[in-house]
Amino acid sequence: MTNERDMTSGLPRLMDAADKAARQIPPLWPLASHVAVNPYLGQTSSTLAETSALLARISATPVTMTRQWYLDRIGNGEIEPRDLAGALSACPSAAGPQTIEELVAAASTPRLAIEALPTVTDLAADADGTDWPALAAERIGAWAAGYFDQGQALWAAPRERSAWAAFRAHATHDLTPEILGLKGFARFVADAPDTSSVAIARAVQTLGLGQAALATYFHQLLFSLGGWAQYARYQLWQAELAGGTDSTIIDLLAIRLIWEEALFSQAHDKLLEAWEKARTAHEAPVAPTQADVIDAILQEAAERAAQRRLAATLAGPAAPVGEDRPALQAAFCIDVRSEVFRRALESVDPSIRTLGFAGFFGVFASHRRFASDVHEHRLPVLLNPAVSSCSGSVAQESLDLAARYKARATRAWGRFKLAAVSSFAFVEAMGPVYAGKLVRDGLGLHRNKAPIEPAPRFVPELDLATKISSAETVLRAMSLPDGFARIVMLAGHGANVVNNPHASGLHCGACGGYSGEVNARLLAQLLNERQVRDGLVPRGITIPEDTMFVAALHDTTTDAVTLYDQDAGTQAHQQDLRQVRGWLAAAGRLARGERALRLPRAGSKGQGIGRRSRDWAEVRPEWALAGCKAFIAAPRARTGGRSLEGRAFLHDYNWHQDSANGFKVLELIMTAPVVVASWISLQYYGSTVAPQTFGGGNKLMHNVVGGVGVLEGNGGLMRGGLPWQSVHDGEKYVHEPMRLSVCIEAPREAMTDILKRHPGVRELFDNRWLHLFAMAEAGGLAWRYDGNLSWSRFDVAEQAAGASQRQAA
Repeated sequence: MTNERDMTSGLPRLMDAADKAARQIPPLWPLASHVAVNPYLGQTSSTLAETSALLARISATPVTMTRQWYLDRIGNGEIEPRDLAGALSACPSAAGPQTIEELVAAASTPRLAIEALPTVTDLAADADGTDWPALAAERIGAWAAGYFDQGQALWAAPRERSAWAAFRAHATHDLTPEILGLKGFARFVADAPDTSSVAIARAVQTLGLGQAALATYFHQLLFSLGGWAQYARYQLWQAELAGGTDSTIIDLLAIRLIWEEALFSQAHDKLLEAWEKARTAHEAPVAPTQADVIDAILQEAAERAAQRRLAATLAGPAAPVGEDRPALQAAFCIDVRSEVFRRALESVDPSIRTLGFAGFFGVFASHRRFASDVHEHRLPVLLNPAVSSCSGSVAQESLDLAARYKARATRAWGRFKLAAVSSFAFVEAMGPVYAGKLVRDGLGLHRNKAPIEPAPRFVPELDLATKISSAETVLRAMSLPDGFARIVMLAGHGANVVNNPHASGLHCGACGGYSGEVNARLLAQLLNERQVRDGLVPRGITIPEDTMFVAALHDTTTDAVTLYDQDAGTQAHQQDLRQVRGWLAAAGRLARGERALRLPRAGSKGQGIGRRSRDWAEVRPEWALAGCKAFIAAPRARTGGRSLEGRAFLHDYNWHQDSANGFKVLELIMTAPVVVASWISLQYYGSTVAPQTFGGGNKLMHNVVGGVGVLEGNGGLMRGGLPWQSVHDGEKYVHEPMRLSVCIEAPREAMTDILKRHPGVRELFDNRWLHLFAMAEAGGLAWRYDGNLSWSRFDVAEQAAGASQRQAA
């Protein structure tokens, strides 16, 4: 009784440490709605050098490229002395080099191999030669695959228990650990406390851990569980977003700890001395070493070199903007893939204007597809849905019912094919019937179709006042309160690929990992309503009688664009739409030709791009957002006519219009789209600098597990992050790991005020996970944010010289 009292007396402090460790883990969204996540989400309160020290301690994970990568760029002139000097001044440290010469000399010296502190499973493996870390990962993974299953398994594991209770029930019948030498493990688990919190307390007591060691040790154990801990963190994220909580990730910590406790109890005498050293090291504060500081400075220098080139591009001559009414205004998502298509479309005809806006188009919808009860949150994952919608009208209920019956029959047939007994007879009897389908699919002879469903509608229907307010909010956020064309196209985006578990990751991140046509169609219908337009007039927004809003879907894999003009009365605009389709087709050809230069085996003019989307064996159907390095919020005139090479998020923004409203749109941009873009940028960054830890592994070895993620092989840890083929073409990296440069044309005072009021956003900039620049109205970069709410002038002469060199070249 005394022991139990001792274990539980410090429980609040233990649980606080466990909770803090859980929040160091990034969430992992399931494959159905896979979105990019910042792998350093739990470390944004630290600098890159501090994060390097932390991850070195718990996992030997690098946070930058190798020294040789930077040295090569110094040698070929990409990184210039002024970039190195700027980086040194931006990252002052007594532990680091003080001069450019010292920094270059440090870059010439390879960093010593990083060694993480050992866990008990590591020490036990060293002691008896059994790979206990791999075994623990494999057995926990085997249980987790069933527990977290979302419908892939034909025989589903029960989910009414907590993760801790379910694991105990599983582990008491799993003899694998005992067969391999962990004697009595099943009994050890059966005798464990009934609650995960008390089990954690008992393990901490057994291992002799002091309070100071818990932060990094708990973090290390959760980190060692890879994607399983990340998926449990996702469940906590979703629960808190809905106003609740979830203890699954704490249960996982207890599960991992019981392996540590059991091995320590079995081999106490062999492990004690080495474990005491590791335990003491965990108690020491995390502090960057000289090597950590050097690597952070080199990364800063590489980013300053990229910023200098971006500044030169933005300082070049602007494309003339016509004063006449445009024939077409096309609003695209801010996604970097839109930049290539927007530039191509604008080049087709001078009467075309394009603009950028977050791809969910201000519609925070929880949507049900036609004949489906699944609610898809088509909005940024940082937010909760504000409205509900579904595809199809009340008059289409009979079609809805027929589609449901068909879907159920299809699912039943699929289950029959895979069932334990019938699968054998099925292959023998029905194999020849599928020969034709196998040939068609294997050779990519079928055509991928864009999602064509009945028009979506709000459920329940919005009242008129809400519709008018929503329309005004969205139009002002798009910087589009006037100057409407006859056709205003709202283009969401998605990707149409086959045999790709990460397909949803190619869709729109702002739409929660879904394609963006639903949001675009809902907004287009809203803006075409007569009563809504009439209600906008007193609010200073007059939409001409002949303006029609039409939704569209940009397929980023093939650069084909589908118009949903059937949602609106189009009789008066048939000729306009024919012309628009011709422009879109021409722009698609140009965009495919440009993208083909980067894609392996795409053909000189992009002839092979369409085939890639239908090819089972294609591991690189598109590059998605690889190469992203900048976010620009400014009028299109600041970027129009300049090639940003599909590497910049482009958000239209006019601060003069926004200033009268207290810079509400600027605040929205800095706290939502910028944060989402940072998640994307840093996921690509992490998957490039540390592919073994933050990458998704090799696509050729992927197996889908539980319908929620992928394994690399047939067991072990679930992998998060981007597959290797998403950042590497087989010979070289296609993504340069750069923290995002955020360039906004707005008064510095307004941006500073927003940073003061949003400490989480300020952390991203103060700790240099993002770089912030104020743009000049004449174009180019004018001010650099230095952190701590201070700014310094960007070297205008330097960027002008760079622009002159680009023109001369």
